[in-house]
Amino acid sequence: MAELNISSTHPPLPTTPEDDRLDWLRLLRSRRVGPATFWRLLADHGSPRAALAALPGIAAAAGLTDYAVCPVGAARAEIAAARAAGARSLIPGDRSWPQALNDLSDCPPFLWARGDLTLLARPMAALVGARAASSAGDRMARALAQDLSAAGFVVVSGLARGIDGAAHRGALAGGTIAVLAGGVDVLYPPEHAELMSDIAAKGLILSEQPMGLQPLARHFPQRNRIISGLSQGVVVVEAAAKSGSLITAQTALDQGREVMAVPGHPMDGRSAGCNLLIRDGAVLVRGAADVQLVLDAGRHSPRAWPVGLGPGWGGAMVAQEPDIPPVRDRQARGGVGPGLSDDRPDRLSDHQGGAPPGDSLSPVQDRPPQPAPATAASVADPATGTMPGANRQTGMDVPPDRRPVATASPGAVPDGPAQPPDLRRTAALHRMILDRLSLVPLAEDQLIRDLATSATDVAPVLLDMEIDGAIRRQPGGLLVRAV
Repeated sequence: MAELNISSTHPPLPTTPEDDRLDWLRLLRSRRVGPATFWRLLADHGSPRAALAALPGIAAAAGLTDYAVCPVGAARAEIAAARAAGARSLIPGDRSWPQALNDLSDCPPFLWARGDLTLLARPMAALVGARAASSAGDRMARALAQDLSAAGFVVVSGLARGIDGAAHRGALAGGTIAVLAGGVDVLYPPEHAELMSDIAAKGLILSEQPMGLQPLARHFPQRNRIISGLSQGVVVVEAAAKSGSLITAQTALDQGREVMAVPGHPMDGRSAGCNLLIRDGAVLVRGAADVQLVLDAGRHSPRAWPVGLGPGWGGAMVAQEPDIPPVRDRQARGGVGPGLSDDRPDRLSDHQGGAPPGDSLSPVQDRPPQPAPATAASVADPATGTMPGANRQTGMDVPPDRRPVATASPGAVPDGPAQPPDLRRTAALHRMILDRLSLVPLAEDQLIRDLATSATDVAPVLLDMEIDGAIRRQPGGLLVRAV
C-alpha cells in the first residue's frame, strides 16, 4: 500500500508579545521613521509587522530604491544592550507608561528607562536653565528642587551642566527624572558620572534614543519635548534670550503646559530669556510656593486611552515586557551601541522652536555617521569643570561635532598651547569666577565655597579682575560682575 503524504493543517502559530515588541522597535528604528511617521504607519496598516512589510513599497514610491527596514539582529542587539545596562522598555499601554505623554501629537512610541518606574505615576515639574549658571541661579535651582520634591513633585530635567545638574541634585532624595538626548547608557556630560549613577539608583533615567547613541545637537530639542511633556509645568531659572531653555518653554506652551520663570537683573544676559518670558505672560517665580500654587490650580489631567491603544492606532497593543531587574549603582558607559539602521533625518537646529523635525519618507539626506565614543580629550577640564568649547549662550550641552570656537570671557587672560601652566590656571579661574558672578551681589566667602577652592588662590585673582574692571566690589565684601 502506497504511503500517504498528508500535509499539516495546523495554522501558523500566533506571534508572541515579545515578537510584537521586537517589530515595534524595528519599525521605529527603520530609516526615515520618526514618531509622526510611526503612528501614521501604524494607523494605516494596523500592526507593526504589517507596517514593516509595507515600508519598502512606500519608500520606493518616494524614490528610495535601496530601502531596507531595520534588521531583526540590530533590534535584538539593542534589546540585549538594554538588558546589560539594566534598562527596561516602555511603550504606550504599558502599566508604567507616563500618561502625560499621551497628549503629545508627536508622542514618543518607545522609551528606554533605568531606575524607579514608580516615579512616572507621580505629579512632575520641570526645572531647566542655563548651562553656565551663576552662583545665585545654581542655589535657586537647588532650593526650588528641594522644596518641590518635599511637596510631592518629581523634578524633571535634562542632566545638562548648570541649572539641570543643580535641580537633579536638589531633588535626588525625593525623586528626580533625567531625560537624556543620547542613550540611557551613555554618559554626557562626562563630569556628571556620579550624578548619573545616583539618579539611576535613586531616581529614573529616560530616553527615546537607541542604546549607545552619542548625543548630537539635533537630539536636544527632541529631548526637550519629553521634558516638558512629562511635566505639569516648566520653570526656567536662568536662560539667555536665545537658548535651549526657551525652546523647552515654547514647546511647553505648544503642549498646553504651564510656563514659569525666575526673574533676574535686566542687565544680566543669563536672565534675559526669563525676563522675556515673564514679560510675555509667564508666571513669576519667587520660590516653590509660587510653582505649587500654579500647578495645583491648573493640575494637568492627561487624556487617558483605553489600555491597549496608542495614538492613532486601532490595533491591539503588545503586552507588557517582563521587567528587567535594574542594575543599581552602575556607572553609565559611553561608546557607540549596536549597529542599528539609520535613524530619521532631523531638520531642527538647536535654536529653532516649534514641533520636532519632520520624519516622513521623503527623499532627504540621511543622517551622518555617529561620532566616535567619548575619549580622554572630551573629558571636562579639571580646572574649569567645563567641556572645551561648550556653548555658553544657548544654555545647552553641545556635542563635540557642533562646538563653536571658544572665546575668552571679558577680563580673562587668553589661554592657549603657548601659555605656561600657571597662566592657564589663572585664566581658568577667571572664567569660573565670571561664570559664577552676576549683577546680583554675591559674598566673597560664598563664591569661594561655590568654586571649591581656597581663599589664597581666589584673592589675588579677584584683585586682578577688580583692577581690570571685570568685577566690582560693593560694601560688605559683596562682589558683582561689571556691566
